[in-house]
Amino acid sequence: MRLLRGSPRCYIRGLIGRLEFIRRRLSRQLPASAHIGALAVIGDRAVIGPRVHVGLRCVVEEDVVLDEDVNLVASVTLCYGVKIGARTIIQPGVVIGGDGFGFAPEQGQWVKVPQVGSVRIGTDVEIGANTTIDRGAIEDTVVEEGVKLDNQIQLGHGVRVGAHTVIAGCTGISGSTVIGKHCIIGGACGIAGHLTIGDGVIITGFGMVSRSLAGPGVYSSGLPITESKIWRRQVARVRNLESLFDRVKRLEGGAGTAQDENDDGPDHT
Repeated sequence: MRLLRGSPRCYIRGLIGRLEFIRRRLSRQLPASAHIGALAVIGDRAVIGPRVHVGLRCVVEEDVVLDEDVNLVASVTLCYGVKIGARTIIQPGVVIGGDGFGFAPEQGQWVKVPQVGSVRIGTDVEIGANTTIDRGAIEDTVVEEGVKLDNQIQLGHGVRVGAHTVIAGCTGISGSTVIGKHCIIGGACGIAGHLTIGDGVIITGFGMVSRSLAGPGVYSSGLPITESKIWRRQVARVRNLESLFDRVKRLEGGAGTAQDENDDGPDHT
């Protein structure tokens, strides 16, 4: 017979703590094959699939669903109701399901708009460190299967990223924009809200996207780096383009050869 060390009260307290751990594990549907790391928090009604790895200091809030073989590496925060597809890998520092940036002006102040949607991540997705994906304002934010997101990417509320698209680091996508399938988006791109980017579109690094792109095709913007004195001359010339256009228009008008202002010139294709 095993002898008990310490007071019976300490033994009973430890037994109650163990039973409470088992109760919580069962109430959160934690399979025996799942690994829950130190200091991780699992919320009520969270569903954890087989062979899921929840790493050190992760926070999985209530009603989150993790399908089989999901890997939360460490310090990942999944806010309430988020759904993560099978075999998805989420690197440290990622936050999924925080409130979207929704505010409305009222009497000179900004009033917070409730964000009642959620986030759905497909299967075989990888999300890089410190990337943030906001929950939808009404409809869910969606990342489809096979998408690969680099570090420090921001997806605004209601964004949809199509299957097997890859996005490089430090890119920001504003709310309600739809990115097509099999797209390639370079680093540090900025994509405005409520746009549609078609399937197969490639946007090179530092691209600034302010209109929808039907695709497929390769799109670029911005001036490549050059010596400062050359760059200053280029910027000065860009600033003078409007006055130069007006001068040319007046000259063409005098010669009777003026073109419509919206005419891009002859098509040499």
